[in-house]
Amino acid sequence: MTSGLPRIAVTSGEPAGIGPELCLALASRKFSAHLVILGDRELLSARARQIGLAATNTEQMEILHVPLCAPSVAGRLDPENAQYAIDILDRAIAGCRSGEFAAMVTAPLHKGIINDAGIPFTGHTEYLAEKTATPRVVMMLAGAGLRVALATTHLALKDVPAAITRNELETTIRILHADLRSKFGIAAPRILVAGLNPHAGEGGHMGREEIDIITPVLDKLRDEGMHLVGPLPADTLFTRNVLAGSDAQLAMYHDQGLAVLKYAAFEDGINVTLGLPIVRMIPLPATALTARDTDRKSVV
Repeated sequence: MTSGLPRIAVTSGEPAGIGPELCLALASRKFSAHLVILGDRELLSARARQIGLAATNTEQMEILHVPLCAPSVAGRLDPENAQYAIDILDRAIAGCRSGEFAAMVTAPLHKGIINDAGIPFTGHTEYLAEKTATPRVVMMLAGAGLRVALATTHLALKDVPAAITRNELETTIRILHADLRSKFGIAAPRILVAGLNPHAGEGGHMGREEIDIITPVLDKLRDEGMHLVGPLPADTLFTRNVLAGSDAQLAMYHDQGLAVLKYAAFEDGINVTLGLPIVRMIPLPATALTARDTDRKSVV
């Protein structure tokens, strides 16, 4: 084991999916951390033989055995192993909370098969929030020099305006600001905030959310010393000159921010859950099963 480096828990995810292969591939790369792969040792060994990779401990990577509930075959979903996927998550969470791990990285799960097994599960983020008794979390994706946080996440577009309230927006910005300071080491974060409407409402002619909700919240937090810029028109917020010198960008809804981020960093971006008492990340894209495996794909 490499001493002095942070220990990062890596969950291997859905056993029939791509997660075990992704974990095994980490052995061929160099990291400034010691990786601990959580998963069934025999499963990882069998998958390694299939793809011609090693499944043994290396100087910078080890396997922490968590047993399968039933034998697993790549591409064949089995609800009997839903609890196994949850067990891996629980072990990683416990290790992060105890200080055994400095952070956790999660490989994709299949939400559908977990629910088919009778285990209510809406996603990693919600599960982690529940297990750590965290009342509110914020989704932020990072890559290509961007850190894009979301005021709302997986909502129908017609439901977004009602979800953006003064209280919710203030809470989101406070969590984003606090984690940029505590987890990213940015002493005085400069955050760009998008408007909701085209042209940030055009002075109220294209919507009043900027006037009635967003600006009052920004003014309140600016009075507390936060460096907030906006509300800005979303169609120019992500241009090079506007982005210059910013530490994060807050979009009002999912596609407003993530279309840009995923265009710029789909292959090497990460999803970070802010507001948790632990550090959790997931790589993009996060699809449990590849098209060659099955037509039952799920993104979490």
